Amino acid sequence: MSFTIALAGNPNCGKTTLFNALTGASQRVGNWPGVTIDKKVGKIKGTDSELVDLPGIYSLSPYSPEEIVSRNYIVNDNPDGIINIVDATNLERNLFLTLQIIDMGKPVVIALNMMDEVEKQGDKIDAEKLSARLGVPVIPISAKEKRNIDKLVSAITDAAEKKTEPKYVRYNDSIEAAVDAAEKALEGKIPGSPRFYAFKLVEGDDAVMQAVPGARESISEAINNLEKEFDDTADSVITDSRYETITDIVSSAYERAPRDERGTLSDRVDRIVTNRILGLPIFILIIGFVYFVAMYDGDLGTSPGAWATGWLNDFISETVIPAAQEWCESAGVSEALTGLLCDGILSGVGAVIGFLPQMIVLFICLVILEEVGYMARVAFVMDRIFRYFNLSGKSFIPLIVSTGCGVPGVMATRTIESESDRRITAMTCTFMPCGAKLPVISAIAGALAGSVWVAVFAYVMGIVLVIISGIIIKKFHAVSGAPAPFIMELPPYHMPGFVTCAKTVFDRSWAFVKKAGTIILLAMILVWFLKSFSWSFTLLSEEEMGDSILASIGGVLSYLFMPLGWGDSWELPAASITGLIAKEDLIGTLELLIAAPFDMDVSEALDLLGTKMAGAAGHAMILSFFTFNMFCAPCFAAVGAIHRELGTWKATGFAFLYQCLLAYFVAVIVFVVSAAVMGAMSDVPWYSIMFAIIDAVILVYFLVVKDPFKPFRKNTEVAE
Repeated sequence: MSFTIALAGNPNCGKTTLFNALTGASQRVGNWPGVTIDKKVGKIKGTDSELVDLPGIYSLSPYSPEEIVSRNYIVNDNPDGIINIVDATNLERNLFLTLQIIDMGKPVVIALNMMDEVEKQGDKIDAEKLSARLGVPVIPISAKEKRNIDKLVSAITDAAEKKTEPKYVRYNDSIEAAVDAAEKALEGKIPGSPRFYAFKLVEGDDAVMQAVPGARESISEAINNLEKEFDDTADSVITDSRYETITDIVSSAYERAPRDERGTLSDRVDRIVTNRILGLPIFILIIGFVYFVAMYDGDLGTSPGAWATGWLNDFISETVIPAAQEWCESAGVSEALTGLLCDGILSGVGAVIGFLPQMIVLFICLVILEEVGYMARVAFVMDRIFRYFNLSGKSFIPLIVSTGCGVPGVMATRTIESESDRRITAMTCTFMPCGAKLPVISAIAGALAGSVWVAVFAYVMGIVLVIISGIIIKKFHAVSGAPAPFIMELPPYHMPGFVTCAKTVFDRSWAFVKKAGTIILLAMILVWFLKSFSWSFTLLSEEEMGDSILASIGGVLSYLFMPLGWGDSWELPAASITGLIAKEDLIGTLELLIAAPFDMDVSEALDLLGTKMAGAAGHAMILSFFTFNMFCAPCFAAVGAIHRELGTWKATGFAFLYQCLLAYFVAVIVFVVSAAVMGAMSDVPWYSIMFAIIDAVILVYFLVVKDPFKPFRKNTEVAE
C-alpha cells in the first residue's frame, strides 16, 4: 500500500541524514504553498510510500513560519503517519515536541536517533520502557550508520496501515479536567485531534481562539481553578507539567554511565573553541587553513586544490580550445562562429569550470566542519560579538548558510523572530563569500601571489560589514528594535558520515556545473558578442576590441570607478556588471577581455593590468576591485530571494543600492589604505584620497551619531 508519512523533529537531531537514508536519491525540492520554506519530498526506498520532511522545529506552537507549516500540514494534509526523530543524547529537550505530536492523534513512531553516540558514552536507553510510557513504538536507530532503518520503515508502515492511534500521556488531574472541558467546548468545531487543540485553547493559543471565538471564555472557570491551584498562568502550568512528565519518563528508561569530572570530549573542546577570547581567532585560523588547502600556490608549495585547478586550466587552454579551433578551421567554419565557440564559450565558461577542483576541495572542508559540529559553535561565538552591536546571534546562522549559496542564506532569515533583525539579515547576509564567489577569491589570490589572507579578508570583512550594516540600518525607524534572544543547542562533536558528506559536496559541485552550462554560458555568449562587434555590428579583431559595444559601455562606467583606482580601464567595470548576473561571470568576462588577448590565465592578466593601470599601487587596485565585487549587490537569483523575504520592490531596491554603495565606499578606503601600507601612495590619484576621506567620515557619522537623520528632519520641518 502507498502511504504519506511526515518526518518531524528538532533542528540538529539528524533529520536530514535520516531523510537521505530513507529516500536515497528519490527526492524533490520545492516550497510549501504560500511560504518560502524548503519542502523536501521523497519516496521511501523499497515501498510506494512518500516521505515529507517537515521543517526542523522545537514545538507545535504557531510562533514561527516553520511551526505553522508543520502544524498545518499534520492537521490539514492529514498524513497517514508521523516519524518523530529524537536525538537520544538530548531526550529531555526533544520529547517536548514528541508529547505535542502524540496529542495530534496520528499514528506515530519514534526514531530514537544517535544511539551510536549514546553507546560511546556508555549510557543505556530501554526503548521498550520508553515505548510503554509514551504509548507509541520506539525504534533505536543510527541514521548515520543506517542502523535499524528497515525496522523503522516496517514500524511506521504497520502503524499507518492499522491507523494505530497513540495512547495519550496523562497529566495532573486538574490539567486533565481543564483539557476535558476544552474538548467539549471545541467538539465539532475544529479538524483533527480535539486533545491537541484543547491543550492549545487552555494555553491561550491565539490561532485556536480566533478559529473558535468564545470557546476559551466558556471554560474560564476550569482555567481559573487551574491557575489558582498552581499560582501560575495556564500555559506555564502545562509547560512545567510536560517537562516534569518528561523527566519522570527519561529517568525510568535512561541509565547514564559515570561521567568524567572534566566533562565529555565535546565539553573539553568547547572550552577552547568557544572561549570568549580564543573563539574568534580560532575561527579565523581554521578558515585560513581551509583556503590554504584549497588554493595556496606560493613559496611553501602548491596545495591539492591549486594543483588540480592548474592542471584543468592547462588542459582546457592547451588541449581543448586548440583542438576545437583546429576542427573549426578544417571544417571551414566561419570566423564569427569560430570566435564564438573558442573565444567566447570555451574560453569564458572554461575559465569558470577551471576553478571546479578548488571548489570541490573547499566544499569538502566546509562540509566536514558542518558535519563535525564546529559551525554551530561559530554561531555561538559570534552571538557575543553581534549582541554587543545590538544584533541577534541568530543572524549568524543565515550568514553560515550563505557561505554555500546566498539564496538559502536569505531564506534562512525566516527563523529569526525579531522582524527588524530578520529584515536586516536578509539585506546583508549575502556579504558573506558564497560558492559563486570562490573562483573570484581564487583568481584574486593568484594575482596577489597566492595570498591565502585574501580569503580570510573576505570572510572577516563580510562579518564586519554585516555588523556595520546592523548598526546603520537599525537607525532607520522602520527596522529599529531590540535583538531577538538566541537559544541554540550545541550538538556533540561526531565523525562526519562519508555518504552524507559526499552527497552534499556532489550536490553543491553539480549545482555549480549546471550554472556554468546555463546562466554563465548565456552570459559569456552575450559578452563575446558585445566585445566582438561595434555599434555598426562589424566583427572586430582582438586589436580592435577598444571600439566594441562593450568597450563603449565600460568606458562610460569607468569614470564612476576611477576613485577606486581602476583608472580608465573599461574592462573592470564591464566585468563587474556581468558579475551581477552571476558572480562566476566575473571570471569568464575577465578571461574574454584581458586574459585571452594576453594569452595568460586570469590571475596573471589581472596582475599585469594592475601594474599597467596603477603602477606600484597595482595590487591595491586589484584588492579594491576584489572588495567591490565581493560585497556589492549579489546575483539576480539572490536579489529575487531578498524580494521574497522583504515583500516589496521598494525594500529590495533599498537593499540593492545600499549594498552597492557600501561596497563602493569600502573599496575606495581599501584602495587608499592598502596602497599606503604597500608604500605606493605616490601612484594614488588625489581624488581617490579625497573620496576615501569623505567616505570614512560618512561611515563614522552614521555609526557614531545616535540619530543621524535628525538634521534632515529638522530641515524638512522648517521647509514645511
